[in-house]
Amino acid sequence: MAIAEETNAKDDTDGERPRSRYRQFREHPLVIRMLGIGSELLPKGLYARALLIIITPIVVLEGVIAFAFMERHWQAVTRRLSEATARDIAALIEVYSDLPKSEGAQKIVDLARERLNLKMEVLPPGDLPPPGPKPFFRLLDRALSNELRKHVQLPFWIDTVGESQNVEIRVKRDDAILRFVATRSQTYASNSHIFLLWMVGSSVILLTVAILFLRNQIRPVLRLADAADAFGKGRSIPEDFRPRGAREVRQAASAFLQMSDRIKQHVEQRTTMLAGVSHDLRTVLTRFKLELALLGDTAESRALASDVNEMQHMLEAYLAFAKGDGGEEAVETNLADLLQEIVDDAAIHGWTIDLRVRKSKGEIVLPLKRRALKRAITNLVTNAARFGDQIVVRVAPEGAWVRIEVDDNGPGIPASERENVFRPFYRLDHARNQDDGNSGLGLAIARDIAKSHGGEIALGESSMGGLRAIISLPQ
Repeated sequence: MAIAEETNAKDDTDGERPRSRYRQFREHPLVIRMLGIGSELLPKGLYARALLIIITPIVVLEGVIAFAFMERHWQAVTRRLSEATARDIAALIEVYSDLPKSEGAQKIVDLARERLNLKMEVLPPGDLPPPGPKPFFRLLDRALSNELRKHVQLPFWIDTVGESQNVEIRVKRDDAILRFVATRSQTYASNSHIFLLWMVGSSVILLTVAILFLRNQIRPVLRLADAADAFGKGRSIPEDFRPRGAREVRQAASAFLQMSDRIKQHVEQRTTMLAGVSHDLRTVLTRFKLELALLGDTAESRALASDVNEMQHMLEAYLAFAKGDGGEEAVETNLADLLQEIVDDAAIHGWTIDLRVRKSKGEIVLPLKRRALKRAITNLVTNAARFGDQIVVRVAPEGAWVRIEVDDNGPGIPASERENVFRPFYRLDHARNQDDGNSGLGLAIARDIAKSHGGEIALGESSMGGLRAIISLPQ
């Protein structure tokens, strides 16, 4: 048993060591930085990523094929051609050595031109030219030099750069320098550009087909995203939207449509239920008011009437929070006109609001749930009027968003509590929440309505020292 336990312990240790080393490698700062740079360079869109998945194997495959072609075809063919040229030159040099110099030179020159397609010239004895610059692509130089060194076995000089269509070779003898000029096609596989053009052409065709195919495959995904975005902002789904594309995309679109139908049905049922509850409770409260009116004007009846009014305000707040936007459809709404209505309604209660609309190229018209948004902004204005005597409402477009600000000069809310006040029924010990009519639902209702429009609401510090409520809505 002891041996078995020691063996297991050793195995566990050996099993943990690779994981710890891998963890250390992953947590190395340089590795983390490289991974971060790599993730930033990678495309973020599905279309670009899918295209990269297709392009990368094609590029790698073309590179491997090109390398194999360079290594096998170019080198093999060039070596064979260079070997044939070197053998021809060696044979001419040997024939030149055996013939009389008086009459052999011209015969060798004619033989080289007519039989071997080589231009040959006999130069006076001397030194070979100095080595010239090496070409960037030195395959021909290496192959031809190796074959000449093997077959000629005399000092030689080659030039593959001077004339683009020819290759010059000079061989040094004691009595003369033999100059040979061969066409490049005799010593070099010059038809390789056809293969490269075919490779590039096939790659372009493959990429074109991939781009067109991916574009058609991505389009249903984008339409699904637009439909989901519109539904999330409380707008109607486009009428021409239907499941399209690949099987998985159609399944996702069908599931989205079913989900949207269930949500709409749930909202309709909840709205119907709340309407019934509201009607029944209001009926009871109305009877309470009638019975209190019959009791006469006494201290007890006035206290009960105050409790009934407070109960009615609380009931209205609870129902408004539970109802939300009430399934209201979004319609094109002029935001400046809507805010002016709120300002006019506030004037009836004796509240003075300074409305400031930033000038833009045109009117600010958005698809909004008019009644719901009016309720949200009215809640913010009522909250500002309860604790301040100066109210400023600003509206301005900012890029793809519209910003609505409600400022007051009241006591404000501490920064640590600005997120908590959006919780339903949450009350602060601060004076802003000591009012008897406050149900703790105004800001929660406002945020719920803002989110139903695809926007957000946040709190900050007003330039007047009080609270600033900011509603951001997408255009």
